[in-house]
Amino acid sequence: MNRRIVILSSALVALATCTGLIPAASALPNDDDRVVQIGTYDSLTLPNYDGLGPINSVWKGQTLGLGTFDHLDGELVLVGGVMYRISIDGTPQKIDGTQSTPFFEAINFHPDSSGPVPPGTSCSTLVNTVNELAKTTSGIIAVRVRGTFTDLVMRSVPAQATPYKPLSEVVAKQTLFPLGVRKAVLVGFRTGPNFAGVGALGLHLHGVSADRTAGGHVVSCIVGPDVQLSIQHASGVNLF
Repeated sequence: MNRRIVILSSALVALATCTGLIPAASALPNDDDRVVQIGTYDSLTLPNYDGLGPINSVWKGQTLGLGTFDHLDGELVLVGGVMYRISIDGTPQKIDGTQSTPFFEAINFHPDSSGPVPPGTSCSTLVNTVNELAKTTSGIIAVRVRGTFTDLVMRSVPAQATPYKPLSEVVAKQTLFPLGVRKAVLVGFRTGPNFAGVGALGLHLHGVSADRTAGGHVVSCIVGPDVQLSIQHASGVNLF
């Protein structure tokens, strides 16, 4: 198969509907303000949970990101340049990036704006705070939220077998991790309508507790008194 990379900006987002993209380890531009990505969210929800290639074929030191693994076997969290896999036992395990993935997105995180999040803000409305700080609802915004949260709930899902069930059915059988009050760091991306399908529309967050004993896909939370939001405007996506 030919290896190829699609460089996406807001003007070229229609190309994101391409499928069958293969990671190209030698083709990655050195663009710190761009997201590097394997697969698309639209492809994942077809559903297609087959790995497209190893994470480290595109991961070249990026410090923030999220994703999943071949057959949807766990949640991926990239925090501070360290990558974790959270399976249905809810415990983060460090990984080296050799694992195959159907969907992975990461960026070399250098915040261009930061600010406190009002206590009592729920995760379901956190996207509004991100949009206000970013001063736009378009494009892709890398997001880091850290501090103390109450009613923090995360999740993971078990590995899937073919024929694959739709993602909505898989999530309906998710394993929930009610974590209560925890210091944690949540990371991910706010994807605007002009990049819908490349990433998950809206705010998509994974996270790990500050002591790295718990983590997963963020289902819900309430912001405590010390939570700080930091964001970075991505200039586009290098899609493999």
